[in-house]
Amino acid sequence: MNKIDTVVIGAGHAGLSVSRLLTDAHRDHVVLDRGRVADRWRTERWDSLRLLSPNWMIRLPGGSYRGADPDGFMPAGRFVQHLEEYAASFDAPVQSGSAVRELAPDPRGGGYRVVTDDGAWRAGHVVIATGPHGVPRVPAGLRAADVLTSDRYRNPAQLAPGGVLVIGASSSGTQIADELARAGRRVVLSVGSHTRVPRAYRGMDIFWWLASTGRLARTIDEVRDAAAARHEPSMQLTGRRPVGEGSEVDLRALQSRGVRLVGRFAGTDGRRARFGPDLAHNVASAERRMHRLLDSIDDYIARTGLTAEVLAPHRPRPLDVPSPTPDLDLFHADINTAVVATGYRPDYPWLRLPITTADGAIRQYRGITPADGVYVVGQRFQHRRDSGFIHGARHDAQTVVRHLVTGVPSAAPDEPTEEPAA
Repeated sequence: MNKIDTVVIGAGHAGLSVSRLLTDAHRDHVVLDRGRVADRWRTERWDSLRLLSPNWMIRLPGGSYRGADPDGFMPAGRFVQHLEEYAASFDAPVQSGSAVRELAPDPRGGGYRVVTDDGAWRAGHVVIATGPHGVPRVPAGLRAADVLTSDRYRNPAQLAPGGVLVIGASSSGTQIADELARAGRRVVLSVGSHTRVPRAYRGMDIFWWLASTGRLARTIDEVRDAAAARHEPSMQLTGRRPVGEGSEVDLRALQSRGVRLVGRFAGTDGRRARFGPDLAHNVASAERRMHRLLDSIDDYIARTGLTAEVLAPHRPRPLDVPSPTPDLDLFHADINTAVVATGYRPDYPWLRLPITTADGAIRQYRGITPADGVYVVGQRFQHRRDSGFIHGARHDAQTVVRHLVTGVPSAAPDEPTEEPAA
């Protein structure tokens, strides 16, 4: 059995951020991954995917974006290469093809045993950095074997001929529906709770505004309902340029491309799919939240004197909500495929520690779990709103590594954040 100070589980951007900071602190560690660096980006993303956030937001410890297109949106394959180069830049001790099968207290006492496909480790510290994507959520009434979940979708040619029912209208569902519609497929999109924002507002990318106004730095201690904040639907955005009317993937844009909108998926008998009567309600709720956000941006502009620096306000036009569709005959509608994009539920089948909640999430505060020496990085809204974004994991990684190395309490302040470039 190998003995080491720290085991990091996961070689994505969060795990590599931790590894870089541990390397800088001269702490002996290993990074274990079931596949290779950025494995989920290699194996669980569709072919045309680009990052939702601009390239200037790729900020890792000692490895920020320095390319010639800061306002562009990096393709997933290029981001894999970026993480490979990042890992090589500090000789990250990544052990590929080493799937973790068990994390449990070391029976010899003091520390933990990490069992993998190719051996076991004894470690005083463990950092879980497998990200927020566990097992795809499949709505009741469907079997995972009967549908294509978004992590297995690759391109329109992969699907059987005919129409497609896409279930879920957050970022993945709307991007997939958009791609299918542009490929000439008949698409029905089942819409639940969702988040509508424009790709750009008053001449600046929406992420620039979210960073500038401090919304991305807002902490979990500042929200009224932490559970709701952590389950907030992802934004209906795509990384497409040039930014403008044709680059949006919100419901109004999809409707203009021929996508049929229906309410939340309520089940199927194999022949007919049923939908809730909630489409108008879900759309109205998303519109109200969007306008509150844009109001706050307008207020920020007025307070800071940016009026002369930005464009006049131009708000997205409202959606013409169609009449409710209680059910749909899939055969007569020529729907031969269902793509499910309803998010993920936590899944840690190898975790043998009493540190999970009823829904399977790891209990933590600022990355420190109830198990002494066990940490987590890369969860959605782990502490800051941007914790689950590529650029945000570095803040949680800094807090975790500081605690691991020095024992400074978890309430220590985050490192100063960089201001977005205009």
